[in-house]
Amino acid sequence: MANVRLVQGNEACALGALKAGAYNFFGYPITPSTEIAEHMAEMMPKCGARFVQMEDEIASIGAVIGAAATGRKAFTATSGPGFSLMQEAIGFAAIDEVPCVVVDVQRMGPCTGLPTLSAQGDIQQARFGSHGDHAIIALAPSSVMETYYMTIQCFNLAEKYRTPVILLLDEEIGHLRERFDVDPDEEVEIINRKQPTCAPEDYLPYENTEDDVPAMAYWGKGYRYHMTGLTHNQKGYYSSVLPEVDAFNRRLTRKIEGHIDEFWESEDFFVDDCDYLFIAYGSVARTAQEAMEELRAEGIKVGLLRPKTIWPINEAKIKKACEGKKAVIVPELNLGQYAREIERVIGKPVEKVTRVDSELVLVEECVDKVKEVLK
Repeated sequence: MANVRLVQGNEACALGALKAGAYNFFGYPITPSTEIAEHMAEMMPKCGARFVQMEDEIASIGAVIGAAATGRKAFTATSGPGFSLMQEAIGFAAIDEVPCVVVDVQRMGPCTGLPTLSAQGDIQQARFGSHGDHAIIALAPSSVMETYYMTIQCFNLAEKYRTPVILLLDEEIGHLRERFDVDPDEEVEIINRKQPTCAPEDYLPYENTEDDVPAMAYWGKGYRYHMTGLTHNQKGYYSSVLPEVDAFNRRLTRKIEGHIDEFWESEDFFVDDCDYLFIAYGSVARTAQEAMEELRAEGIKVGLLRPKTIWPINEAKIKKACEGKKAVIVPELNLGQYAREIERVIGKPVEKVTRVDSELVLVEECVDKVKEVLK
């Protein structure tokens, strides 16, 4: 019991980052993510890592990319307005295949909105905030312990697939305090980026490999490296040759979406044995689970699919889960951002339970929606 304590979600995120091997944190304070920066400022110097408070969010993500390109594991934490400012640089990290992690603790918007209150309004922004075509990985935890492990997973996925990865907390999870129980000697898989095995003169930093993920040499190790925000060839130099541009852009998406079965995760409750299916994520999934349990106690066959991986969406998994259901209900703290994606995938309307007043979706609202569909 000595290792059991009460921990906030944002602190669990900081602890997970350190466990994953994060060496650099660059950030700017913004509610409701500031506690992550505060914990990193306290803990990083104690373990020889580096914390820097930057002048703004644009500088923060730029420094993260620079540090990550040198071989360090680096991340930042922000909220909606800061996340908006970071989008161009996230696109730069995507096109140059720089592994890094961005934590977005979502709050009520638009703009300044209600800075201390919860929302899930950045779901579509996480996927489509940066212009152009490229895939993105985004994860959403529903508990404090899961925030810890999912932060580690974000770093692992960033390193494995050479890509920016987004951790989508919402304010409720970021500020929630729950039992935290991690054995300091616990074995957790830690992944580091693939290194080149060829001679430096043969190295291609953006090589078309069999798994679509090229090796990433550490700077200063003798391997020539060129980075640019322009479309580039396998050597990293600007290219407008149509076949090269087409192949490059398709690989950026394929290296993630083509491996979706390797990393896409969900938690399923009675999915195969239900007539009515909730699909919910983050803090709202906790509400949906309680509503499901209440309805099943009344003899109504309800299930829950909780995506842990928000992007990319596993279309085959979603389609299969929704087959034969009398209704699919998507509760979320926005006006239906993920619900629209579910509708696209299954090809028919879903029932929505939405709130955009900063209050949580209530169990009664989810129960009432199912009973409304029953009539």
